[in-house]
Amino acid sequence: MTVNVTRRQFFKLGAAGVASSSMAMMGFAPESAEASVRQFKLTHARETRNNCTYCSVGCGILIYSHGDGSKNVRQEIFHIEGDPDHPVSRGSLCPKGSGLLDFVRSETRLEYPQVRAPGSSEWKRVSWDEALDRIARHIKKDRDANFVERDETGRTVNHWTTSGFLAASGASNEAGYITHKVVRNLGMVAFDNQARV
Repeated sequence: MTVNVTRRQFFKLGAAGVASSSMAMMGFAPESAEASVRQFKLTHARETRNNCTYCSVGCGILIYSHGDGSKNVRQEIFHIEGDPDHPVSRGSLCPKGSGLLDFVRSETRLEYPQVRAPGSSEWKRVSWDEALDRIARHIKKDRDANFVERDETGRTVNHWTTSGFLAASGASNEAGYITHKVVRNLGMVAFDNQARV
């Protein structure tokens, strides 16, 4: 592709270049970017590092919040971005990860455990202790009723096939290791990760 420039246009462009560089040399240049101080919205924020909760890639995120964690201070997350120092993602996030702030601020997000009694159509709010006790009670009841120590030939199998476990993909390697140990020690055979679903 060739650009057709007439002689008159060439002189106009040359004169404009000389004039702008001469003005810069005479001190009419804008101030240096290093010298100007701008107040950013993250200046007084509390920074927390975490992993994205969506898939098993484990991208690093930086969560910025107001409040210092002391009593009577309401914590509020106001900005989430990729962590440039994270070895997995190097600061980049997919569209889901980029929209984490909407997930955090969603009005439909559950913030406490709820339970629905058998035959009821209403959800009832319960405490975390009650929810965990209820889960443990159901696990024990089902495991005691359906645990298989030996198969029909007499071999030791020690498995529990009526329940399964779906692990979270946003967990660290250490949390994944402990989860795997607990689930396998219970005898669960059906064990999968959220990332494959």
